[in-house]
Amino acid sequence: MSANLAIRSFAGRDARAYFDDLARLRIAVFHDFPYLYDGDSDYERRYMEAYARSQGSIFVLAFDGDTVIGASTGTPMTAETDEVQDPFLAAGYDPATFFYFGESVLLPAYRGHGLGHRFFDLREAQAQRLGLAYCTFCAVERPLDHPRRPAGYRPLDDFWRKRGYTHHPELRTTFSWRDLDEPTESPKPLSFWIRKIA
Repeated sequence: MSANLAIRSFAGRDARAYFDDLARLRIAVFHDFPYLYDGDSDYERRYMEAYARSQGSIFVLAFDGDTVIGASTGTPMTAETDEVQDPFLAAGYDPATFFYFGESVLLPAYRGHGLGHRFFDLREAQAQRLGLAYCTFCAVERPLDHPRRPAGYRPLDDFWRKRGYTHHPELRTTFSWRDLDEPTESPKPLSFWIRKIA
């Protein structure tokens, strides 16, 4: 592990200088199971620009020297898409009380050294600064017999539970992207995890 590691937080609008780095990082990490995302840099820029425009959003970036090796994002749920908000509205939750985590990506060589916890710490702190009561994120669901599931694959469920998050499988949505073996985009099922922070 490098001695040059650092984590810095940026308001959404201040992270634009790193968008090309973040696009490459997201495409690289999301290439792997369970995402299997066949990345598109134009989509990535549009995605990150939406976060940059969101009042109250945060980009948490991990650096090894000057190289971005990890990143996570968060935004008030009211700035998110219908795919994120609609399951909560249908279940009687108020999206205005939630802070939504967009992603947490870290290159494999840097995992297992506490950076993932720092990503959660700093995003939860942002939610508390904004006076929000809950943090939430969603995770893609893949079948146990998926042909690209690596031998010995372990989902992050235990890590999330230790962070205080509870799985809510009744809160479901779909996002569309193109898998590595797909000619076009297709909808993927996801379900939400929630932690009360206030």
